[in-house]
Amino acid sequence: MRQPIATFSIVAYDPGRKEWGVAVQSKFLAAAAVVSWARAGAGAVATQSYANLAYGPDGLAMMAQGVAAAEAVKRLTEADEGRDSRQLGMVDRDGNAAAFTGAACHDWAGHLVGDGFTCQGNILVPGTVAAMAAEFERVRGGAGELADWLAAALAAGQAAGGDKRGRQAAGVLVVRENGGYGGKTDRYLDLRVDDDPQPIRKLQQLVSSHHLFFGEVDPDNVVPLAEVAADLQAVLTRTGHYQGKQTGQFDAATRQALWALVGEENLEDRWDGTGDVIDRVVVEFLLERFG
Repeated sequence: MRQPIATFSIVAYDPGRKEWGVAVQSKFLAAAAVVSWARAGAGAVATQSYANLAYGPDGLAMMAQGVAAAEAVKRLTEADEGRDSRQLGMVDRDGNAAAFTGAACHDWAGHLVGDGFTCQGNILVPGTVAAMAAEFERVRGGAGELADWLAAALAAGQAAGGDKRGRQAAGVLVVRENGGYGGKTDRYLDLRVDDDPQPIRKLQQLVSSHHLFFGEVDPDNVVPLAEVAADLQAVLTRTGHYQGKQTGQFDAATRQALWALVGEENLEDRWDGTGDVIDRVVVEFLLERFG
């Protein structure tokens, strides 16, 4: 018999940024590769507990055509002879959420559907799902974004007990229209910790790193390049990108050297090499790393 994907997950929609996301933790290698499905303009799906992977693409296809989450859950499970062992959470393109927990899922198993999200899990310490839902409702709409709120919900679930068998893998997937690198796909964020003793902690670190490298520039947090030219020249000299005199002037040679270093450090989404100002986050990162 196949191993059950004993896990806890959350599926949610953020109407502010029009993002759909899934976050998951499990004592199951690379759980997110199985559980998490999402498509901008369609919705998001978590399929687990002897997971039927067809629930992912089939559910997204239904919701992309306007089928509500509750109806999609109904159609998928009614057509599945193995539904009693399945667990499913879905949120549709309008943010409506629905879930299913089969009668044969291993205790503790259940789900909690809220406004724009659903939490579900199996083989859990009781209270895990309720803790996830409460934390998501507490943090959403506040500091951070959907990925942060989903990861926070996972952390709260783990603190409440989590998977009775332990910890191994975690992941968070967030999609939005043209949200991927370069704007060519909807895959804004897809981070996975496939085998780690503290997967949620590591996942939260990865989310923070994603914000650093790919986050949007805050126009209120930029600094004139002329003000930081001396510090940048010192950094660029240490890294070998700048061989000129330490003039403290942001000249063409300094710009060219900085652009080369920014590219090597994968910070080009935060500074494109043009203009007279730079994201303060970039400057602080370079000073900390090479200062």
